[in-house]
Amino acid sequence: MNTQASGPMVGNGLKISAVKDFAGRVARANCNVLVTGETGTGKELVARLIHSLSLRAKAPLVCFNCAAIPDALLEAELFGHEKGAFTGAWQRSEGRIGEAHTGTLFLDEVGEMSLIAQAKVLRSMESGQIQRLGAKGTTPVDIRLVAATNQDLEAMVRDGRFRKDLYFRLNVAQIALPPLRERLDDILELAEHFLRLFSVASPKPPVDFSSRVKVGFLRYSWPGNIRELKNVVEVALVHEPYPLVELNHIPEAIWPPESRPEPMPADRARILDALRFAHWNKSEAAKQLHWSRMTLYRKIARYSIQDESSDAAT
Repeated sequence: MNTQASGPMVGNGLKISAVKDFAGRVARANCNVLVTGETGTGKELVARLIHSLSLRAKAPLVCFNCAAIPDALLEAELFGHEKGAFTGAWQRSEGRIGEAHTGTLFLDEVGEMSLIAQAKVLRSMESGQIQRLGAKGTTPVDIRLVAATNQDLEAMVRDGRFRKDLYFRLNVAQIALPPLRERLDDILELAEHFLRLFSVASPKPPVDFSSRVKVGFLRYSWPGNIRELKNVVEVALVHEPYPLVELNHIPEAIWPPESRPEPMPADRARILDALRFAHWNKSEAAKQLHWSRMTLYRKIARYSIQDESSDAAT
């Protein structure tokens, strides 16, 4: 399951609305598309939207993660193979490109593809044909390519790590997805969408987020983007049933600064470590710290340190 559970693109903010609008126009044009954006921004959802709005919507959408398959297996995965073409090839395989015939092939993380694999994909795109491993002839294919990357492909082209000709073949239309930190008007709508999504499996799900949680969501930078927000909401529902998602149900890093606990002074942490090591014998702890007992007592009072033992010796 991807960023938004492979469902609709949630949000009606200006930036994501512009993306949806352009994706709809691109879908009808039937051209190849390059989707760019940080990890977790929903690039596969864009591919699904384009496919669903295109004339190919009734044909398959086949998703292929270029980073998940070792180079040695990539050719067989993409182009298919005949039975007995290599050890373990017990039956004929159409390959991902063949499976996508008349439909859409989504190449995720295309920047991870090796130069050798890039050349083979380019050859297939130019000829409109594939040759399965072990096959004597070629098979015509009709697919639309949607590729996605979180890398700077133009920089990779300059560095010789990505083929220039393939880049231009893929980048007929480009859709740049904004990171979640630039979609403030969508964050709460997305959070509520995930709350409803994951509440299905809960007998007494929370009905909303507390006001402080909402403030935290809006102030946090979300380096993991929509995927991180989804994970935060999913884990929040692991707690016992409660009417609202509160701050103690989400990571402290997301709390508003004014709601975070005061950081423990280094002195206080040292004192606690020494007391616990000495089993709360204050004389022993003072020796470890090279302080007098009176100094230790003053600091215990200053930092409001509570005795954690039931029968501590003093």
